[in-house]
Amino acid sequence: MTAVVWFRNDLRSLDHRALSAACANHDTVRGLYLLCPAQLDEHIIAPIRRHYLRRALDELGRQLGEIGIVFDIIDVGHFRNIDDQLSAYCRQHHVDTVYAHREWLLDEMRRDDGCLEKNIPLQLIDDSLLSPLEIAKGDGGPYKVFTPFSRRSRDHLAAKFPTCLRRPQAMAKAVSNPACPVFGEERDSSLWPASQDALLDQLRDFCAERADDYREARDFPELDDTSRLSAALSFGLLSPRQCLARLQQECGEAIWDGNSGAGTWFNELLWREFYRHVAYHFPKVVRGRAFQTYTENIPWPNNQALFEAWQEGRTGYPIVDAGMRQLRESGWMHNRLRMITASFLCKDLHIDWRWGERHFMENLIDGDFCSNNGGWQWAASTGTDAAPYFRIFNPTTQGQRFDAKGEFIQRYVPELRHLSGKALHQPPESDIYPAPIVEHKEVRQITLALFKNVRD
Repeated sequence: MTAVVWFRNDLRSLDHRALSAACANHDTVRGLYLLCPAQLDEHIIAPIRRHYLRRALDELGRQLGEIGIVFDIIDVGHFRNIDDQLSAYCRQHHVDTVYAHREWLLDEMRRDDGCLEKNIPLQLIDDSLLSPLEIAKGDGGPYKVFTPFSRRSRDHLAAKFPTCLRRPQAMAKAVSNPACPVFGEERDSSLWPASQDALLDQLRDFCAERADDYREARDFPELDDTSRLSAALSFGLLSPRQCLARLQQECGEAIWDGNSGAGTWFNELLWREFYRHVAYHFPKVVRGRAFQTYTENIPWPNNQALFEAWQEGRTGYPIVDAGMRQLRESGWMHNRLRMITASFLCKDLHIDWRWGERHFMENLIDGDFCSNNGGWQWAASTGTDAAPYFRIFNPTTQGQRFDAKGEFIQRYVPELRHLSGKALHQPPESDIYPAPIVEHKEVRQITLALFKNVRD
């Protein structure tokens, strides 16, 4: 009796329900990852994210090898080839059951349906922290607003706090699994841990040392007091259950208090779940459409020169430029800066949020579709729980509030290191730094008119 565990965005051996079920029910277990470079190209996966994925696959191969499980990585080329390749693999290795975690995005659900139609013995296990089939409003419909979703989710988790599974015991003698081959352009991701031990240490350190202060410190990019676990979560190197369990272990009952630091980080985990629920229940967002249908009628001017200035961090607004340069240099951006830069693109430059969504995916190491799409639609006031269209970030006051001393700005915009105070946030005209490419007060009025015209 041979089983195969088909790994997707769950690249770990700890707290892996499909792996545990396969090892409990079968004498021989293999691991499998079906690599789709063409799909990565279509989804514009960032070079730094590709490198991180390859490192994650190597680490998973090492973990599985320690418990005697052979891990195969097969390049299937394109997503549409998966069912044929998987069927051939099952015949070759006499597989009677394929275990995998259920995925909730439209294309992934269609893929799994196609496998079942071809009689592949696929057994899907729900590994969600919060299944979109479990969390619903009183009338049975899906939530469209985060706050009631989070309250319902907390009640659900408090009644049945999730438990984490241990790694299965060794199935056979240890094996040495081969490294994953290079599959496209890469950019070094070595500053981001991919090993199981390093990530668990990072999680423990955050929960023990910084979670209590998270509510007060999270919005200040210079403090760097966020968990920095988003990339690992996006590939499933850690599960949300592991994060929640560790948070409770270190912070106790404080996690249930939304006003505490631990409770605020708990809320961030729930935001990830919420955007997955939205993508499942409202698949139009997966197809590139706005959740708020009326906003599809906004005539975004989409000035290419302004867009390129935003991409390159030369808008003349220091906090915006610092954020965009952090993204370009590191493949990551602090969450407060994601909101500021996204708001600036849509509300000050009047560029379609989908342009920004794509640019982030092209560069982010943690480019998770649901979170990225949800964040952009929030900033653009086109999505669920969107900020009202008349709530428009002032990039200058945002910089003054969240980088008052300018330490973060000066790190990424070094040509402003000679300035301080108000001059740092509103630099005088010079040859070394551009003047603001738009006047915020003027473009704010244009934004209000753009939205008002399509609402009326």
